[in-house]
Amino acid sequence: MTPALERMIGRALQSVRAGDRHLLWNAPALADVPDSIVLASPAFAAGGIMPVRHAAAGVGDNVSPALRWSGVPGNAAELLLVVQDPDAPLPRPVVHAIATVIPPTWNELPEGALAKGTAAPVRIGRGSFGRVGYAGPRPVRGHGPHRYIFQIVASDRTLGLDRPADLDAVLAALSGHAIARGRLVGLFERV
Repeated sequence: MTPALERMIGRALQSVRAGDRHLLWNAPALADVPDSIVLASPAFAAGGIMPVRHAAAGVGDNVSPALRWSGVPGNAAELLLVVQDPDAPLPRPVVHAIATVIPPTWNELPEGALAKGTAAPVRIGRGSFGRVGYAGPRPVRGHGPHRYIFQIVASDRTLGLDRPADLDAVLAALSGHAIARGRLVGLFERV
């Protein structure tokens, strides 16, 4: 598809957005969970533009940004991270990355840590379209800015997700066990 045709399609779909309703952040399992974890990245400010380096292959280098956090409760047994795009012109937000079995004693993930084949103990999950590993931003040209919501959740037990988990498996395992959460929003647009 030519950039001009893609731009025309993106403009035609500007009002079509998945919306925030199906974000992990808004799942019933997290309804009463305190927003007490502070999540940040040295690559971009909260609400700021994500560097092209972190965009999908063909647009950027498809390297996940470094992430840092604080405020994990002392009784946390495991952390997990989910990255979603609620602005995709689809029925549900696109899942760009899932990582589980993050030790609660860790306070950061280095750049590139969400790639398929990341060293144990972190397990990389299955995002939208069956992809395992980080899939960076690649919104349709002309669709406008998209939000990439990095969501971290602390669980009071290990979740037991041995295989590359998808969002449904994460939600089922978290039910009744999420004790804290935090999020970071990055923006990306292709014109």
